[in-house]
Amino acid sequence: MSQAPVNVSPLIKLARWSMLIAGIGYGAMRQRNLSEIEAENRKEEAKQKAVREARLMEEKKRVHDDEVKALNLLSRPGRGEEH
Repeated sequence: MSQAPVNVSPLIKLARWSMLIAGIGYGAMRQRNLSEIEAENRKEEAKQKAVREARLMEEKKRVHDDEVKALNLLSRPGRGEEH
């Protein structure tokens, strides 16, 4: 046998709805603020990525040039050979 539902005070109902609306409002504000912060972080990361890629390309070019020099030294005719 089920019991009859309990009548909830209008003050409690008002408090519940107020807290729900306040929570939704707070969540929307928080989301907007965090989205702005993340957008700034992404811009900064894009700038850093460009600098990082340029530095990496310079390093790769330097390593490539060093390898070419080493190969040229090794492939010189007469180097280490005695005829």
